[in-house]
Amino acid sequence: MHKLLLTLFSLTLFATAQDQTSQSQRDNAPALTIYNQNFFVAREYLPLDLTAGVNHVTFAGITSHLEPDSVILRDLTGRPLQIIEQSYRNDPISQELLLSFYEGKTISFLVQRGEKIETIQGKIIRSGYIPSSSYTQNYGYPQPGMGQPIVEVDGVLRFGLPGQPLFPALSSDSILKPTLSWQLATTQSGHSNAEISYVSGGMTWQSDYNLVVSDGPKNSGMNSLDLVGWITMQNHSGKTFENARIKLMAGDVSKLQGSVGQIAYRAEAKSMAMDAAAPVVREKSFDEFHLYTLERPATLRDNETKQVEFVRSTGIQSQRLYVYDGAQTGQYAYYSPEQVRNDPGYGTASNPKVWVMQELKNSEANHLGIALPKGRLRFYRRDSDGSLQFIGENSIDHTPKDELIRVYTGNAFDIVGERKRTNYRVDSNAHWMDETFEIRIRNHKKESANVRGVEHLYRWTNWKLAEQSHASKKRDAQTVEFPVEVAANGEQVITYTVHYSW
Repeated sequence: MHKLLLTLFSLTLFATAQDQTSQSQRDNAPALTIYNQNFFVAREYLPLDLTAGVNHVTFAGITSHLEPDSVILRDLTGRPLQIIEQSYRNDPISQELLLSFYEGKTISFLVQRGEKIETIQGKIIRSGYIPSSSYTQNYGYPQPGMGQPIVEVDGVLRFGLPGQPLFPALSSDSILKPTLSWQLATTQSGHSNAEISYVSGGMTWQSDYNLVVSDGPKNSGMNSLDLVGWITMQNHSGKTFENARIKLMAGDVSKLQGSVGQIAYRAEAKSMAMDAAAPVVREKSFDEFHLYTLERPATLRDNETKQVEFVRSTGIQSQRLYVYDGAQTGQYAYYSPEQVRNDPGYGTASNPKVWVMQELKNSEANHLGIALPKGRLRFYRRDSDGSLQFIGENSIDHTPKDELIRVYTGNAFDIVGERKRTNYRVDSNAHWMDETFEIRIRNHKKESANVRGVEHLYRWTNWKLAEQSHASKKRDAQTVEFPVEVAANGEQVITYTVHYSW
């Protein structure tokens, strides 16, 4: 009985010790906040064993794209630290770098000749090593030939290495990984943990949405959508983060990068939602942005792309829209308002394509109602044999809840449009102009289609519709819309006259 109790007590102590170890590992796990524009904020921990006075401390394995002036180091026990000096080294040892250490010196090279391996001597005239700073200073274009080594063998110069170089030893100043080092002064000796936070480039994330479209009631134009959203994280920072606690920042965050030309860029990200039973990502408002937290720690290896599902919803109601915008005005984008008014041929070219669009409300009543990060929407539809076929894609900007989403997915095959001007009158002395247009929309489908004919009243700011064959809706100061239903294998003809004055 005593042995059993002793065993149970030992198991309890072992389990408690394991729990404490796991908790300690979680507490000391790196934390990442990733932004959309190739940068992130990292928080890591390092042990400090300091003596009173000045101490030299190194932290190897920092990222390759660190912003050194963003580093914050603090002792978690509150011990006062004075950073006398901080150095960032990002020249890990490589063959080219070692060659540069031996420029002007003679080293051995292994050369294979047939089945025999020989050792020859060669003097390194030029190593070919180009520091990363040279790429920056030359805007990414090093001088031609600078990256090619020159070696003297038996009094003859040759471009390229004669064989595998054998280096006598590493220099005392060599590093194997990007490294931060400090000269720290403190008045209190002892062991403790320190927290280091910094901003680094080389990591980004994006969101992607896959939507499967199913038809709603016949001739209603309504669809039902099943949506799955993914977060894709990419790590090109030069460092692997083990079991990191990851957050994703979404919004238009202003970020300046202090490099050549003072490049300014924005960091953008956005929001997510999850199945209530077992959420993988949780979203909350943070300042003027949205913050998404992965519920489980994840390992992000260098040069790895990792995906996490963050939203899944079914039964989203969407409306398929057909939009005919018949005027081809893009070719006149450089026109001034005066040219638009005075050129009789402006806007008379016809575009036959009818746009297909999907429109849905990002509301809770529509099985969404979450802040959606900017990303790509891919639409699929099931074929008669059950296979999924891709039917179009587009992107959305950051979209808050309760906002309307409308995206273009392609052009209709069986619905075409035709637009022509039938009358044009202008009296420059009396400052007025009349224009009449005829818009034909033909539907070759087996079912009717609701089409919105969009017209831009671009001639002048003062206008009114003098005549119109169908009711119109004014969308803005210079846009009207004619919603019409076109019967199966039928045609609708819209006519209108607009009167301009100035």
